[in-house]
Amino acid sequence: MPTIGDALYLSSRQLLDAGIDTGSLEASLLLGLATGLDRLRLINRTAETVGDAHWDQFQALLQRRLRREPLQYILGETEFMGLPLTVNPDVLIPRADTEILVEAILDIEEERGSSPLVVADIGTGSGAIAIVLAKSLPYLEVIATDISPEALVVARLNAEHHGVSDQIDFRLGDGLAPLTGKVHYLVSNPPYVAQEDIAGLEPEVRDWEPRGALTPGTDPLRWYRTFAVDGAALVESGGMLAVEVGMGQARDVVALLEALPEWHEIEVREDLGKIERVVLARRR
Repeated sequence: MPTIGDALYLSSRQLLDAGIDTGSLEASLLLGLATGLDRLRLINRTAETVGDAHWDQFQALLQRRLRREPLQYILGETEFMGLPLTVNPDVLIPRADTEILVEAILDIEEERGSSPLVVADIGTGSGAIAIVLAKSLPYLEVIATDISPEALVVARLNAEHHGVSDQIDFRLGDGLAPLTGKVHYLVSNPPYVAQEDIAGLEPEVRDWEPRGALTPGTDPLRWYRTFAVDGAALVESGGMLAVEVGMGQARDVVALLEALPEWHEIEVREDLGKIERVVLARRR
């Protein structure tokens, strides 16, 4: 059996050769998962031999990653705004881009003060948005919806882990259908990748993440049209629509909202890469 040092080196090269740029980091995470050792302990034990059982487990994990299964699915979790979240192929992997959406709401609430409000998170997936909002703003009542019952299983598990189950009402249904009353915030990171663009995505995304959470089909603006028109009847006066958008979509979404008299104070926020990522609008 190879030493820990040799295992890390050889697997790093395999991952890099497969086009995975973070091969060294991922090799240590996968070996850590197999052995139960964190990165620091692995580094301090590079001369030790990997046991047979640990080696077999490590090789199985490595082969999964070489097939471009997302690391987060292999590890079974990811981090979103400092919170560990369980993820699996039933849910989209939360990304830093979506943190811009959550931060926008937290910024608004910091200025507004604290009084009970209802937030609807449409297409909650892993529950990332709903859970961070609930933990950060305990006076909020959160409704989290998804069309996938499997996704809601994951979201409920995450909410329970972070102690906010009582604050979040999980509802099964498509789009806005599960909402039965007015909300102050209508929030969503909806499917927005055009169907014809799916083939050009990274294999981790294209081949593994749930297709329904990635694309609405041939019209990438489908959900923004729904939120702009039908959402206007659900958001209370003074409330907000807050949505994540894809690269190059912000101006089209702004135009949709500007064409309707119900919305004003429309704002666009950029992500860390200076890409227009979030659109906000206030209900008159």
